[in-house]
Order: sequence, then C-alpha cells, then structure tokens
Amino acid sequence: MGIERYVDGMILERGLSQNTREAYLHDLTECEKFIKRDLLTVTRQEILGFLEAERKRGMSPPTLARRLVTLKVFFGYLAGEGVVAEDPTQLVESPDLWKVLPEWLTGEEVGRLLSAVHGTGREALRDSAILELFYASGLRVSEVASLTLENLHLEEGTVRVTGKGNKTRLVPVGHHALEALRRYLATARELFKPKPEETHVFLSSRGRGLSRMTLWRIVVDHARTAGIEKPLSPHTLRHSFASHLLAGGAPLRMIQEMLGHADIATTQIYTHVDQARLLESHRQFHPRA
Repeated sequence: MGIERYVDGMILERGLSQNTREAYLHDLTECEKFIKRDLLTVTRQEILGFLEAERKRGMSPPTLARRLVTLKVFFGYLAGEGVVAEDPTQLVESPDLWKVLPEWLTGEEVGRLLSAVHGTGREALRDSAILELFYASGLRVSEVASLTLENLHLEEGTVRVTGKGNKTRLVPVGHHALEALRRYLATARELFKPKPEETHVFLSSRGRGLSRMTLWRIVVDHARTAGIEKPLSPHTLRHSFASHLLAGGAPLRMIQEMLGHADIATTQIYTHVDQARLLESHRQFHPRA
C-alpha cells in the first residue's frame, strides 16, 4: 500500500503504538477508497465529502472525530516531511464538520447518574467510585481499566495514567471522586479477595482487574437506572467532563493536557459542543430567537 510506508515513518517518529498504526491505516484506507485514487492527491473538498458521506452512513460522532484527526495528523506529517506541498486538511474548519456532535450529559443528568448507585456493598462502592472518577477526570475507559494502586495519589488529589502513545500524564481529581475512591479502597476492594500481587484499582468478582467491556456495562446499567435514555458510554462521561470544563471557563490547552490529546485540534471539538449548547439555550429562552 502506497500510504503504508508514510504511516510507518510517522508512527516511528512519534513513538505511537501498533494499535494506533492499524487505526490510522484503516481510516486512511477508507478515505482512499472513497476518492478512488492515491490519497496523496486528495483535495479539501474531497475530505469534506468523505466525512459527510461517513456521517450520512451513520458513523458515530467519536469515530467521525477520529477520522478527521487521523487525516490532520497524517497530512501534517507529510507536509512537514515535504512529501506534499500543501496540507489539504489545514483549512478544514470544525464548523464545516461538526454537524453531528458527541453526546454529552447535562449537569442534571450527571447528578442523576452519580446518584443512581445505591447501597454499601462492595459492587455499589466500586461502581460509585468508577462513575465519579470517569466524570471527575475525563479518563478513557482503557485508562480506568488499567489504573493501578501505585498510580493513585489521593493526598495530592491526582491520578497518574498512561494513555495513547504510551504517554504518561497527571490528572487532577475532584473531592467527590476522591472520597468515593477512599471509601471503596478502605472497605470494599479487599472484599473482592484479590491476590497479593493484584494491583488494579477496580476489581471483578474474581478479584482481577475489570475489562473495558465490564466498565462500559457498569456505566450503561446505572444510566438506565437513572432514567437517562440518550445513548451512553464511558466516552460520554469523557465528553461531558471536557464540555463542562469549557463551559466553566477552563482554557482549551488545560483541557487538552487533562484529556491527553497530542493535538489541540482534537480538543477543539469541545468548543463546538459548547457553542451548540449556547445556541440551543438562546433559541429556547430568548424572546426574539
């Protein structure tokens, strides 16, 4: 494949993972199939056409966002290497693209979700800590699944996570999530009967680290209990974390650091999430909207 050698060079230069390589190749190959010729000759209008076609085909907003990020990273690399004279994604502005925005929860919905866990049993304390942590930190589901005891810094109010590209970052955690974590660790984690060498924070009934699928199911089940009908996943809480931070006045660069985004272009989607909320509020409440 013509593009494969360029992807390999980019992956090597940036120290990205094999999984990232496969995801990039898949996205780029799909775009090449759409334009029916060498991807290196693609135009801005063709990129917009490809993304619009994917949207109409029913592609989810997070996957659509990943498609754009892949193209931006790839052509940014090629332009920097002198392989292409001009980056065709440079003028692809988000307002052209984000007609379908990531699903997020309102503050009221978040409150209902976090209050949906009842009881003081080991699963209830674990699930409460999981939901609080997802919303308080914006961590990816894989980052929560792989979180270990040594990476919890509860006194400092942070967790250390290793995200995409094997990059480590410190993420601040709010006091509600810290309290939920302390309750779980103090009384519930040991009830899962982990082996002495087991260091994962969140455990299954077998005393082992939870899988990503189990974490997804925990979020979805409690959302159903809370009466939240919109499509939901752990990534919805990540989107909610970021858009609520932005609405509260947090700088985009700070949000980028907390989310672990390598490129600010990935984080900029949340500016449009916030603008969408403002427009919706204006239409709903302004007497002359």
